[in-house]
Amino acid sequence: MAQEVADSPEITASTKIPFWYDPTKRAIIYQVVVLGMVGFVAYYLFTNTLANLERQNIATGFGFFSKEASFEIGESPIPYSAADTYGRALLVGALNTIKVAFIGVILTVILGSFIGIARLSKNWLVAKLASLYIEVMQDIPVLLQLVFWYAVFYESFPSPRQALSPIRGVYFSNRGMVFAVLQPHQVYGYMALAFVVGCFAVWTLHRWAKKRQEKTGQIFPVFLVSIAILLVLPLVTWLLGGAPLKMNFPKLVGFNFEGGATLSPEFAALLSGLVLYTAAFVAEIVRAGIQAISRGQVEAAMSLGLRPGKVLRLVILPQALRVIIPPLTSQMLNLTKNSTLALAIGYPDFVSVANTTINQTGQAIEGVGLIMVVYLFFSLSTSALMNWYNKKVALVER
Repeated sequence: MAQEVADSPEITASTKIPFWYDPTKRAIIYQVVVLGMVGFVAYYLFTNTLANLERQNIATGFGFFSKEASFEIGESPIPYSAADTYGRALLVGALNTIKVAFIGVILTVILGSFIGIARLSKNWLVAKLASLYIEVMQDIPVLLQLVFWYAVFYESFPSPRQALSPIRGVYFSNRGMVFAVLQPHQVYGYMALAFVVGCFAVWTLHRWAKKRQEKTGQIFPVFLVSIAILLVLPLVTWLLGGAPLKMNFPKLVGFNFEGGATLSPEFAALLSGLVLYTAAFVAEIVRAGIQAISRGQVEAAMSLGLRPGKVLRLVILPQALRVIIPPLTSQMLNLTKNSTLALAIGYPDFVSVANTTINQTGQAIEGVGLIMVVYLFFSLSTSALMNWYNKKVALVER
């Protein structure tokens, strides 16, 4: 045996191994081949599509952005008329989608967290009601819920001439809820700036209080002081600016109201359906995250004399967030993507405006591509923000 080893050629570091035996080189070659095949297929589809469009004399490109849209949009967060361009119309649709998604995510997290905690309540009635809500809302398709809430908001109220007015300046009709708002004034811009400064002050206070607690063990009432800061700074700014309180009251003109602000039945139905449906899934995520914390953590916190509210806020939730945030991110994305169902109840979101644009211009490929890019941007932005927050709240192991 020793003789065979001695007669065998030496294998040194300088010995060349054929690339087909090297797994690293093989992996690179496979990836290059696959990438080339994907590129070839994409090039073929692109050139074939352009050739077919040219043969049928169908215009391509995004030149239609600068053309007059010639259609109205029911509600818009920015000034818009039919004389504006398609580009501005699509911007209005994107802003409407952002408005629904932003407000919906905030309300969903609040409602879902409340129901998830109620699901674990020691009170039998509260726990059963939370369980019933979760079961019912999860088992009814979201599209049916949107249609139901639209019927409730549209059919349950009279026409504007017979609108219900429980208090002065507020009217309920099948056109939505119309209510009085403050007249525009420059001091309100300074109040918004004061609120932003207050948010920065609250963030600084939170960091200081956390370091102080870690060093001394003393708990600073951050929540109450933060609320005071966020209220006092804008209030002082408003007082220094003359305390303007002139209101813009809605008035019935013809068959509709003018002035004030309007919450349309389409927006209310879309927001209600998405929030109530998604909150049921968020509640289960919160429940699972809380139950993932061992009972010993709770008992240790209670043995220190902490009240149940502080046990939840200081011990359970900081640890449960590691379990809650990843699936919560998925539900946020689901809510944003489910907002495309607004087309069924007539709310002018981005998909609805893009479909109208496609029907008028005939440029379906560009329109569908825009829809894909916009929702991809929404999803990636939400994921990036939540992943950043997940890293911030993650417990660092020693």
